[in-house]
Amino acid sequence: MKIKSLAIASLLAFLLFANPVAAQDNWSYQRCLDYALTHNLTLQQSVLQKRLQELTLKQNRMSQLPTIGAGANAGYRFGRSIDPTTNTFVTQTLFNAGLNMNLDADLFGWFTKQNTIKASKYQVYAANFQLEKARNDMGVNVANAFLQILLANEQVKISKSQVDLSIAQLDNTKKLVAAGSVPESNQADLEAQLARDSSALVTAENNSIIRVLTMKALLNLDFAVPFNTELPENVESVSLLNLAETDPEMVFSAALANQPGYKADEAMVKAANRNLAAAKGALYPSLSIGGGAGTNYANSNYQQFGPPIPYVDTTGFVTVNGSTYPALKAGAFRQSKLTPFGEQFSNNFGQNIGVTLSIPILNAWQLRGNVERAKIDMQDKLLTLDINRQKLRQDIYTAHADAVGALQKYQAAVTTERASQKAYDFATKRFNVGLMNTVEYVTTQTNLFRAQIDRVSALYDYIFKIKLLEFYRDQRITL
Repeated sequence: MKIKSLAIASLLAFLLFANPVAAQDNWSYQRCLDYALTHNLTLQQSVLQKRLQELTLKQNRMSQLPTIGAGANAGYRFGRSIDPTTNTFVTQTLFNAGLNMNLDADLFGWFTKQNTIKASKYQVYAANFQLEKARNDMGVNVANAFLQILLANEQVKISKSQVDLSIAQLDNTKKLVAAGSVPESNQADLEAQLARDSSALVTAENNSIIRVLTMKALLNLDFAVPFNTELPENVESVSLLNLAETDPEMVFSAALANQPGYKADEAMVKAANRNLAAAKGALYPSLSIGGGAGTNYANSNYQQFGPPIPYVDTTGFVTVNGSTYPALKAGAFRQSKLTPFGEQFSNNFGQNIGVTLSIPILNAWQLRGNVERAKIDMQDKLLTLDINRQKLRQDIYTAHADAVGALQKYQAAVTTERASQKAYDFATKRFNVGLMNTVEYVTTQTNLFRAQIDRVSALYDYIFKIKLLEFYRDQRITL
């Protein structure tokens, strides 16, 4: 349908020609949206959640690689201890050092790790869809905030016009009172009306300020930054969604195919299914391979070198025929030295390799509990999918009903404004010739003012609800 009025012309000019590269202080809808997508705090949290899921996926993928560890040790031993190089008891201060390396890898674990990786992939998909949903929702929120600013500005304009009109009427009445044409009560009534109109203007201006602050909070924009909405001129009309040709069930079908929130729920169901498979796999035996290598050093390890050196040692004395003779023992010895560090490490280097079969028999019901927990989580994700699907259908039907009601309300407001304008025009003519008292005239004027405010409010409410219905269908706001 075609909607014609000065207010809608200004709004639709914005809708069609908003330019994100506006002047420094001018903000179009697109500029607001682009800024919000970069700076909004809630969106930044969604980005972090997505990065966390991606990190979890990377970590689960890397868990398929073998585990390799290395270590070193050094220290002193006092008193009786075992020499690590000779495996014999020694009683001395002993310095020892060692190096070791171990490797462990899974050979078969009933695809537990593979299912965990697939679950993480679906969780990453869900996080991406959730981020897309958050961005789409941000478009709706920014559009609503922007339209609220436009509505507040229109209300300020109407209130200013009303104040100007009341001032003009009061000035004219003062002249008539001075000339003795009308009683002074007329002037008092108009002065009271001017006070009410001025109060309404202050309220409208304050409401406009609050709407701008709401937008700045949404954008995470400094409150001191100037904010002027960008509204090009000379646009008279634009075609909007024809509600008579829009079936809510068709919108629902389109939303199921396009809405990222629903796709996120589907991905979470698939992730829960894979987590259940991984939990079941942990109930069965697993096979792994392991190996290691190590060496050590001790300051008690000596080695001999050089040729044998003979020696004669007296082991005691013997008496023969009254004469004492020494008992001699011949022998030979070789020189010794502390085995060098590198040579000990080379001599003591050892390796090992083996296969381990792990059979879970009794583990305090932990593994079975994990399976049951995964089953419950799977059921919860399915229920969440059904609940959100039902809520989506309800929201779309509600949005369609709201849009129809908003259109009817706007049409009624336009009719009311036209009738109020005619009544006010007739009342002005009668008042100017003295055929209507001031109270009746002010009442007519107030009715017109209220009708103008109601028409503008109904207009912006109708536009937003139409755009919301379009959002459910297309997952985007086209302002």
